[in-house]
Order: sequence, then structure tokens, then C-alpha cells
Amino acid sequence: MDKKVTAKKVTVKKLTVEAFHMYGSFANMTEPSGPKLGFGPVEFYRDMAILSLGQIGEAAFSITRVQKRANVIDAMECHNHTGEACMPLDGDILMHVAPATPPQAVPLDKIEVFRVPKGTLVVLRPGVWHCAPFAEKNDFVNCMVVLPERTYCNDIYFYKMTKEEEIKIV
Repeated sequence: MDKKVTAKKVTVKKLTVEAFHMYGSFANMTEPSGPKLGFGPVEFYRDMAILSLGQIGEAAFSITRVQKRANVIDAMECHNHTGEACMPLDGDILMHVAPATPPQAVPLDKIEVFRVPKGTLVVLRPGVWHCAPFAEKNDFVNCMVVLPERTYCNDIYFYKMTKEEEIKIV
């Protein structure tokens, strides 16, 4: 007899400082505001978001292209020794996160999903669980990702969820 799996569900939240502070920070990079140096024609909006690279001195800039797919969370990853920055360049994304825990204790019951508008830089704290975001409306979205070089090889904990653990984004 086939056992019917009832998918868990999570709703998308608005990205606000209050709702997101335990995971990291964010800044709208295409419509900057706040402290700046200079006045037209050149204005420098300084230190809008800070990414901890741990003891690594170099950052690598990469692109993750996410294609439209079913809004089902089926995997999580984290980096113990560094934060991660992600900025959708050409469309809005849905980003799932969960609090930092030891790698053997993925907090699947604490997953939250945030709508990240195009041009908004999200900076995750070290240890925060996440994985590739979802393109909200576009067929695909290019996301700039900033990490220390080769983090994807030397500081990654990956968890593939079972079918029973998968979560549908509503």
C-alpha cells in the first residue's frame, strides 16, 4: 500500500529588518539610502552591508542562475566559517533560511522563506542554513553570490531532505 505524503507548507514573508535579523542583513543596492559621502554628481553610499569572510582575505564573486521550478524545499546547506552574500540581479527570488545549528542538527521545523526583491543584497551570517533560491516569477534569475574562494568545496555542509521532510512554499 502506498503511503500518502502530506507536504509541509511554509508561507513567504516580507523581507524586513525585524523578521530577518537573526539570519543576517540586507540592503537595496539599486535604490541606495542612508549615510553617504558626496553630493551629485557622485555619491558614495558606504558600508551598506558587511560580509564576514572569517580569516580568509579574498572574496569570490559568482553567479547562481536559478530556473523556474516547483516551489518545494528539498535541500539545505550551511557554511560554518563564513557568511554568504546573494543578490538577485534580474528578478525577485524566494530565499529559504533556518537558524545556525551544528551541521548534524538541521532545524527543518524552523525554515522561513523571504521574498527578496531584485537588486537587494542579502548577507547571511556564518552557519545559517539556506540553499539555492527560487525564481519567483521569471523563467530564470541570475544571482550574484559572494563567498571566500572555494567555500563550496572546503566549508559546506549539505543536507538532502527525504520526501517526507520536503516543504512546499505557498
